[in-house]
Amino acid sequence: MNPAVLIVDDEIKLCESLSQILKAHKIPSEYTDNPSEAVSLIKNKSYRLLISDIKMPGFSGIELLEQIKALDNKLQVIMISGYASVDTVVEAMKLGALNFYEKPIDIARFVEEIKQILMKQSHPIIPKDGKIIINDRVMMERWQMATTAAATDAPVIITGESGTGKEHFAAAVHENSRRKEKPFIKINCAALPDTLLESELFGHEKGAFTDAKSDRKGKFEVAEGGTLFFDEIGDMNLNTQAKLLRVLQEKEFERLGSNKVRSADVRFVAATHRNLEAMIEEGTFRQDLYYRLSVICLDIPPLRERKDDIIPLSDFFISLYCSRYEKPVLRLSDEVKHIFMNHSWPGNVRELKNTIERTVIFSKSSEVKREELPSQYQVMMPVEQDTFTSLHDKVDREMVLGALDKAHGNKSQAAEYLNISRKTLYAKLKKLNIEL
Repeated sequence: MNPAVLIVDDEIKLCESLSQILKAHKIPSEYTDNPSEAVSLIKNKSYRLLISDIKMPGFSGIELLEQIKALDNKLQVIMISGYASVDTVVEAMKLGALNFYEKPIDIARFVEEIKQILMKQSHPIIPKDGKIIINDRVMMERWQMATTAAATDAPVIITGESGTGKEHFAAAVHENSRRKEKPFIKINCAALPDTLLESELFGHEKGAFTDAKSDRKGKFEVAEGGTLFFDEIGDMNLNTQAKLLRVLQEKEFERLGSNKVRSADVRFVAATHRNLEAMIEEGTFRQDLYYRLSVICLDIPPLRERKDDIIPLSDFFISLYCSRYEKPVLRLSDEVKHIFMNHSWPGNVRELKNTIERTVIFSKSSEVKREELPSQYQVMMPVEQDTFTSLHDKVDREMVLGALDKAHGNKSQAAEYLNISRKTLYAKLKKLNIEL
């Protein structure tokens, strides 16, 4: 996986500090103090953002920006400097730089902008039904597997906790397959009693059982040429499992009460929240059926393991329900975001969706506060201490020391390099415990 960000600055310690801060925010990065090396790196790797100093010895940030844009016009660029002229900043903006930050950098704002840039570039996946959004890297990999598997007719089994979005993945397999113009039929194996499940699957002839007043097609016939989705297949009884295995193997079946053999031209996709391998050990699920179904396995992680999806999903559902209920667009307070990011989400995306819908309905202001959440979220979450403070101070320290070094210890000149007043410089020296 290529680093998302490349940092270029002749102050290598600043590069190291910025890289550490980005790492703390789970943003992979690389850095160099050599602009020529930066050009070589960009030629060979796919970065999503370049952070570059404007003024560097022998090779200005403007020259670097010109070369970079010639190589990759889509690469986003943020420029930083302690002493750039207005004309230089304007020139950088004209060449395509997104923004300019003066040293010492406002780290909180800087990191937030980087996150927003990368999020916009990540192209979250929104399926056609608009009920799920994917921003998490692992989920994107699973989605890619689903759409790749769709090109074949191989059976697919999807595992994961309830509410993780298994049905959306099943639909993706169908919608990206050659069968997409044919039916996508779902059967909930947990919702039907054993006898009714067989009738639903295979159909029946008139008189096959007491309430069979007429012939009826089963799901295998209704889904002809399309995809049959067995939701919660772990709840299917062993007898029906044996009959399903035969259809998988022979591609044929009979209606209940009939000896006529019918062909079954359907794609098999199954899902379950149960541990099928454990069920095989217990003797409650057929091993041969499992092997037949699990040609392609997709395991969908729970929402608590997909932190990158929680806030984008929340924003998506807020937009959805504000529009549906004709409410002004809401935003989540920082406290609510903290609660959501630390909640275990036992109901996964389904729980988040329902929570947002209820919150939108009862919202009283433009910002969602903790008090407006359902009772299970009312327990106060401890607000984490800013784990990045020491890193931010480290960056400030390196910038101040770098300016003092260039000014040969002259505080007035150092303050000018940093574009701050002498008073502010003295305050920083005291805060950062720098003695001269």
